[in-house]
Amino acid sequence: MSYKDLTFAPDSVFLVTGGAGFIGSNLCEALLNMGYKVRCLDNLSIGRQENVDLFIHHSNYEFIKGDICDLDTCLKACDDVDYVLHQAAWGSVPRSIEMPLYYEKVNIGGTLNMMEAARQNHVKKFVYASSSSVYGDHPVLPKVEGQEGNVLSPYALTKHVDEEYGKLYKKLYNLDTYGMRYFNVFGRRQDPNGAYAAVIPKFLIQLMNDEQPTINGDGKQSRDFTYIENVIEANLKACKAPSEAAGEAFNIAYGGREYLIDIYYDLCKALGKDIEPKFGPDRAGDIKHSNACIDKAKNLLGYDPEYSFERGLSEAIEWYKENL
Repeated sequence: MSYKDLTFAPDSVFLVTGGAGFIGSNLCEALLNMGYKVRCLDNLSIGRQENVDLFIHHSNYEFIKGDICDLDTCLKACDDVDYVLHQAAWGSVPRSIEMPLYYEKVNIGGTLNMMEAARQNHVKKFVYASSSSVYGDHPVLPKVEGQEGNVLSPYALTKHVDEEYGKLYKKLYNLDTYGMRYFNVFGRRQDPNGAYAAVIPKFLIQLMNDEQPTINGDGKQSRDFTYIENVIEANLKACKAPSEAAGEAFNIAYGGREYLIDIYYDLCKALGKDIEPKFGPDRAGDIKHSNACIDKAKNLLGYDPEYSFERGLSEAIEWYKENL
């Protein structure tokens, strides 16, 4: 079943934290298109004003400029909310190695504030962003929930702690929490700029500008790249999931495995470019290979991703051509 076929009570209110960001703005858009009320909470430290401006005149959209590190802001944002889709966080493994204290404050403290605000406001479902980085140095592929290794970065540790709080809030307070372990999400509105930009949009924009991209490492690292539509599906199906599935974390991916160097040449071909990449050092804290088993999400959430990597990449390329 497509997420577009899901139905909630007509007066349902969804709070999307980090709603001005890449994943958050796509969730806002999907819910507004489905006819539901959406409240967006973002401090615009990473989220982009243009993503707010897309919906600001929509009658079902409300924007709150505020910080998840402030509990009072979180409590107000959760007032009369049915479902929380908590996407607000600071991403990037390398940046977390440079700024561990800030990641602790935002990704752990801010998430705990949101869970507590959701509990006090009797929110029905609390769906939150986790990460495949929690698997750390565990070598086995595909990655299966419950088989984690040692985390390799402060970012990964914050997501691990968030999952532990998710378990506790279900066990102690009966708040239905669902952790979304995202695997390399890509798609429309993903920021291609900056030192910590995701690889697909960064390569796309550089190639479109006839610049020579740099690949960190030898390009033979593999990832389970996951198109944004699959992530929207996972979040909304978690909002319909049974309470028995709460307190758990789920791999959210397509279940494939793509090599970085292959993706690079696929992008060159799609854009009609003949530019050889440069190769740089490996990024600190990165793992070599990643690939997800998505059976748990399929069985407990009804997750059934529609978009293969190839289909998602084709749509992403067209979006960047038209919008940048």
